Amino acid sequence: MIHVKNKYSIEQFINCESLAGVSISPDDEKILVGSDRSGVYNAYAISRKGNDVEKLTYSDDDWILPKGYCKDGRKFLYASDQGGNEITHLYIQKEDGTSIDLTPGKEEKAEFLRWSLDHNSFFYESNKRDPRYMDLYEMKVNTLEPKLLFKNEEGYVVTAISHDKKYIALYKPRTSNDSDMFIYTKNDGVRHLSEHEGDVQYHPVAFDLDSANLYYLTDEDHEFLYVKRLCLSTGKTEVVAKENWDIQIARFSPNHKYLYYYLNNNGKVEVHVKETETGNAVNIADFPVGQISGLSISNSERYMAFLVNRSTAPANLYVYDFETKELTCLTDTLNDEIEESDLVDAKVVQYPSFDGLEIPAIYYEPHIEEGEKAPALIWVHGGPGGQSTVDFSPLFQYLVNHGYAILAVNNRGSSGYGKTFFKAADLKHGDVDLADCMEGKQFLIKTGKIDEKRIGIIGGSYGGFMTLAALAFQPGSFEVGVNIFGVSNWERTLKSIPPWWEAMRDLLYKKIGDPYEQTDYIRSISPLFHAEKINKPLMVLQGANDPRVLQAESDDIVEKVKENGVPVEYIIFEDEGHGFTKRDNQITGYRAIREFLDAYL
Repeated sequence: MIHVKNKYSIEQFINCESLAGVSISPDDEKILVGSDRSGVYNAYAISRKGNDVEKLTYSDDDWILPKGYCKDGRKFLYASDQGGNEITHLYIQKEDGTSIDLTPGKEEKAEFLRWSLDHNSFFYESNKRDPRYMDLYEMKVNTLEPKLLFKNEEGYVVTAISHDKKYIALYKPRTSNDSDMFIYTKNDGVRHLSEHEGDVQYHPVAFDLDSANLYYLTDEDHEFLYVKRLCLSTGKTEVVAKENWDIQIARFSPNHKYLYYYLNNNGKVEVHVKETETGNAVNIADFPVGQISGLSISNSERYMAFLVNRSTAPANLYVYDFETKELTCLTDTLNDEIEESDLVDAKVVQYPSFDGLEIPAIYYEPHIEEGEKAPALIWVHGGPGGQSTVDFSPLFQYLVNHGYAILAVNNRGSSGYGKTFFKAADLKHGDVDLADCMEGKQFLIKTGKIDEKRIGIIGGSYGGFMTLAALAFQPGSFEVGVNIFGVSNWERTLKSIPPWWEAMRDLLYKKIGDPYEQTDYIRSISPLFHAEKINKPLMVLQGANDPRVLQAESDDIVEKVKENGVPVEYIIFEDEGHGFTKRDNQITGYRAIREFLDAYL
């Protein structure tokens, strides 16, 4: 018998609040943030002292993610798509609460980049000229007229714009492990900055205040990404920040007083803040433990707002005052019906795979009575190239609270563990990475607390593919599979990549395989063509508007597996895409997953 003081419903877990999209108003008095407290993400203003919350948008259908206040502190920008189709538009909400679609083309996808230094305009990307490529535009807030700054005809990714608008930094991947950076000027066009041999990443992130230096991430002569800067006049480079884990993001505060970066420390995201002029670290006393995200520094550079979540609590909003050195938590997002002590801390673990390679994973062990053994699930993250971290997961905590152990495997090919580990599954997906998941079973069994006859596999997107691959290529190894919008037919998926992913098409072909040149191989790793081997209960969840993994991927595998005479359950959400963002759908889907597991595991 699994022992836990209190058991909670999926409604109680989903009714925790989720936050995203943090920015600070020009007068430092309000924090603009996205919250799903209404059941779908909307924009809210939270006073810096936490004593007032104002709802700013009222969507009942499509998520709204705020991007920042305009200079007047009343109007603000936000992004939204339509039913999860990922064709994101940018909007401005005026003082009277009405909104204007700034990128109204039906098939136009737009992405906000940043505000100008004077905050009179903002930069964004749009594919309205050519669905395959994202051009760079500037839009002034007083006219709302777009101005084309860079016509992208070669599949570049815009990553930084100098404050004087003289330079535009560009990134272009060759493969998932090898990329180049370029710089564009109106007079000279595009110039290559990273001549090199072998697999090296170069990813520009920012120019300094006077446009003299370009800061960039690279893994040149190192296993992990670190920060360097390039002097544009001399060509000399120097190291700015280097760690023994990947630096994921590096950015400046609005007026460049601070440089901050996110460090992926063994499945846990930390933030490091430095004074730009001195390079000295800013040490923040009593900094909360957990995953850091959404960091934003105010225009005055006095305040820093950010989100922190941990495995037992969803993200909360904090504000730090650089002058008084005071740290304040403004929210309490864990449902007050849940006692945090009933939940389970995620543990970072490692285990050896079939060839001795150490595989990192995140382990959630339920409260178990002495001598009892629990059922368990191998969870596989999305990607390929994603990573499971120690974030709060309502689904994980719900299942663990009801007696299921979960091992979230970061199989070879996952990001965050160095470039050698990241490329170790290239052109071997559904093979060596699946073997790592199989060895995860042995880790679970060796704990002595898991029933080896009751272990299933579950995952979303690429993890859904891995679930299907496990059932098809290792039949009988897992008792059940839960596939959340996973690929069943790589040939179709790789041929139907959304047009705005054109720049990434070759990258995926080199990582997974070319569906035109390697058809036999692609079919050999696609579970749909081996579905007759699936002999265990299968559950499939799918968003009808998913542009990445089309509904046909799930329709076909469900139809095929039903022919085998094994139980198959299938749930389609008509108003979702690649991920379920609406609370009602999450409740429906996650409750169904547990009922399926209770029935068959």
